[in-house]
Amino acid sequence: MLPPQGRVVLVSGAARGIGRAIAETLHAKGYTVSLGARNQDALAEVTAGFDRDRTLTAVYDALDKATHKAWVDATLQRFGRIDALVNNAGVSLPVGIMDDDEEALDRTWAVNVKAPLSMIRLCLPHLKASGSGRVVNVSSLSGKRVRIDNVAYCTSKFAVTALTHGIRQAAWQDGVRATALCPGYVRTDMTADVTKVAREDMIDPADLAELAATVIALPNTASVAEMLVNPGWEAML
Repeated sequence: MLPPQGRVVLVSGAARGIGRAIAETLHAKGYTVSLGARNQDALAEVTAGFDRDRTLTAVYDALDKATHKAWVDATLQRFGRIDALVNNAGVSLPVGIMDDDEEALDRTWAVNVKAPLSMIRLCLPHLKASGSGRVVNVSSLSGKRVRIDNVAYCTSKFAVTALTHGIRQAAWQDGVRATALCPGYVRTDMTADVTKVAREDMIDPADLAELAATVIALPNTASVAEMLVNPGWEAML
């Protein structure tokens, strides 16, 4: 396993849900964390007990590429390196097959696919320089099979999974490893209105955070391309 000390990890959407759990877990394990989110007050709450020498917070708006670059630049200015990127921020806007809602469809793709790609492009030279750079893209089981009537969300998450494999091919020789983390229903704000699965039966964000931390810590010789995580039984792929 790679030691966490000195390694710098960016986490988007770190103010709540899965992103918050990943940020808390990585910090607790000794990583230096650079956390991006729109809600700076919420980020301040998340990091209230963090070691200030190993913590940076920044504005990250998936729809504003200027914030992407400013966040990366601030991280490099403060810590001088980037060793891992966790693309967690995402949206789920209801768009069915017959819903002619181009605005919601475009927003979903902009947040879930184009923004992670933007962050990867900005971070990739530094991930290569690390020699053991890591990218964790939070996809979904809906990025592997379709069981919900939301064409925008499902197609965007399929794209995130494909993007992950693209990174693996493009940067493997430089020691960069990428993983698509594909959970089913997770106990977060995004699933607050879900009734088909009881809240207590959903995945705990803290458990996903442990999985993300594991793939970030694995050596180059033990890369995991996809992690499919289900809260209940189903025939897996």
